[in-house]
Amino acid sequence: LPGPPFTHQQMPSKMVYYGQTSCEQDTERYLDVVKYVFSYYKKEVPLVINTMGWVKGEGLLLLIDIIRLLSPSHIVQMDMCDWKVMPPLTSEHIHFSAGLHTKGKQQSKCKQLGVGNMESWKYPEGEDVSAPQHKLLYVHPEFPRAGVPGEVRVHSSILRDMSILGYLGHLQSPDIGAVLPLHSLVPYQVPFNAVALRVVHTDVAPSNIMYAVNASWVGLCCIPEEVRCQTEGPVLLTQTPICDCLGFGIVRGVDIEKKLYHILTPVPPANLRLVNCLLLGNIAIPSCVLVGQQGIEGEIPYVTSDYNYSI
Repeated sequence: LPGPPFTHQQMPSKMVYYGQTSCEQDTERYLDVVKYVFSYYKKEVPLVINTMGWVKGEGLLLLIDIIRLLSPSHIVQMDMCDWKVMPPLTSEHIHFSAGLHTKGKQQSKCKQLGVGNMESWKYPEGEDVSAPQHKLLYVHPEFPRAGVPGEVRVHSSILRDMSILGYLGHLQSPDIGAVLPLHSLVPYQVPFNAVALRVVHTDVAPSNIMYAVNASWVGLCCIPEEVRCQTEGPVLLTQTPICDCLGFGIVRGVDIEKKLYHILTPVPPANLRLVNCLLLGNIAIPSCVLVGQQGIEGEIPYVTSDYNYSI
């Protein structure tokens, strides 16, 4: 509300690194993440849930799952003029509609035949009649093209890049002066066997895992299990954990001989002591960070100009 999100970033009370900009490929894990984060809500203060903009097809069904899972007291639904894809999300609609991973309640035969009114509904014996009820605040504009994106808008990928750049800004000195390039900053050295590693969005062969991790954006996470490794690593997880994320970093180098990750991160040392897992997702470092490295002569590290666009 005060402005673009990248201008006033704050450390959340509870955070999980999902690792993708869309949950379309793994909706079950997305719901597990929602459950995990929501379980820490103490209900001492009001909670505003900002749902995502995917509200067509399976996105609408997933939204029904989330509403059924979180049981909000109010839903604010902002519609567009002459847009019939999304129905009003009334308590009745949520109660009887099937979601992506949940089933709706069966309506009585008289209701399915269109007989009777609200008072004449019959619930089968044993069915829970105390379904969560919410108040729907439905905003439906009457003037043409309301809610249609105009020409002046910022693409979501640009906003994501700005958020990453804003986060990396915490690596800079608070004193006003020249901005230091990332390769001028001293990274943390993290032994291979001190942290577990997992690529969350795709399968990577163990022989190629270091190529994937090098020069990548990672979530610095804490899994409840102790990381144990008989060798000097790397420690590879076979499943993606649902765990706390304490911040983010860039793996700016991998030292195979010394078995060290070189990681840049603004996460304070007190929190870094809790980190025992690195999650690599489908989130790219903004290209300007790599292309705009200052003081580099010759070929820029991690950047190639010899690329065949016909492939």
